[in-house]
Amino acid sequence: MTRVGSGQWGQGIVGPPARVDVLIPTIGRTAELAATLASLAAQDDPAFSVIVADQSANGIEKQPAVSAMLRILRAQGRSARVVRNLPRRGMAQQRHFLLSHASAPYVLFLDDDVWCEPGLLAQLTEAIVALQCGFVGAAVQGLSYLDDVRPTEHAPLEFIHGRPAPERIRPGSSTCERVSLHNAANLTHIAAYYDLPPGTWRAYKVAWVGGCVLFDRAALLSSGGFDFWADLPPEHAGEDVAAQWRVMEAYAGVGILPSGAVHLEAPTSVTDRRVQATEIVFGHSQERQEQ
Repeated sequence: MTRVGSGQWGQGIVGPPARVDVLIPTIGRTAELAATLASLAAQDDPAFSVIVADQSANGIEKQPAVSAMLRILRAQGRSARVVRNLPRRGMAQQRHFLLSHASAPYVLFLDDDVWCEPGLLAQLTEAIVALQCGFVGAAVQGLSYLDDVRPTEHAPLEFIHGRPAPERIRPGSSTCERVSLHNAANLTHIAAYYDLPPGTWRAYKVAWVGGCVLFDRAALLSSGGFDFWADLPPEHAGEDVAAQWRVMEAYAGVGILPSGAVHLEAPTSVTDRRVQATEIVFGHSQERQEQ
């Protein structure tokens, strides 16, 4: 176990080099970010670091709950730091900025309002190594919908057997119908139906995964990462989708059941969604192909 226990916190032990850099973009969410950090402090393996890109007006690290959780992570032998990223230039630039600070073989893009079940980080890492793909995601679930069962939205489920194959997805394609799998608490209901034994997981095909996605960093970088950020206006959405589609086309990407990632259901910080990154990124790509 890489996590230093409380009996050794006073010894200043530094854990092994990070195998995963956890990258968290944030702006103004104190309680939610503290809960997210607390869930990371409950993870054991693999060794990981935490990098928070902060665009809050007064500095999120000054908030007592957040600073306390950062101290706990550091006492556990982990690197946990906050880096300021201002002025705001959109979520794609935020993610590009975070990726530029990463050095571990794997990077987990984790939203600042997601609680991770203990063991989730180990499960994601086990899956990406076993499947040898570009990313593995644990789509977030809204447990306020736990009593809202939607069988018709489960229909697109398609399990993957063996190593996943690369896949080309574009706006409006039939494969985008898989997004219904991630609505409400659908994954919770699907996992219950299949009654997966503790500690096991199954991979399935996705349109994309929001909120909690582990990438092979080299695969993400070779696919361009979020280098398209400069082509987008500051107000946009779908930058995570665009990056995932590029990785899926070259290296494949999947979701896993059970997900173990819970959305804290805070109001979205991305309120203007008129510009979708997928339409800009792949529209430009198509134009270049036709010239």
